[in-house]
Amino acid sequence: MKLILRTDVDGVGRKGDLVDVSAGYARNYLVPKGLAMKSTPGAEEQAEAMRRTRALRNAEDRSEAEELATRLVPMVFTIGARASDEGTLFGSVSLADIIAAVEEQAGAVLAQADLDGENIKDLGSHQIMVNPHPEVSFPITVEVVAV
Repeated sequence: MKLILRTDVDGVGRKGDLVDVSAGYARNYLVPKGLAMKSTPGAEEQAEAMRRTRALRNAEDRSEAEELATRLVPMVFTIGARASDEGTLFGSVSLADIIAAVEEQAGAVLAQADLDGENIKDLGSHQIMVNPHPEVSFPITVEVVAV
């Protein structure tokens, strides 16, 4: 059965895509939950409009992510933490601490899901990967100093 997706559905497609699924899946799940609608000539035009809108939004989001990368990559974010004489932290610097430091020192807002990495447990310079967009990823430098 041919359907047009109204929202992104994992394993099926993205909003505005014309998909071919089994009749039972369409009848029992996708259509009743409002995730898809039956394909008609008028609906296919509407789906094309959805795809164009998605492409424009994706391009805008990517350009914003690239601009964010050009601002954040050259910066070094300093975070103070209590540490032993050997350089091991009492506790750790979490991703939330890194997000707060980036917001405070650069004025940029990041989501925790955008960061790849684990809690930092020792002093020194660390690289954390930031993925604000599926096509854009860049490292930021975090310097953990003893306070």
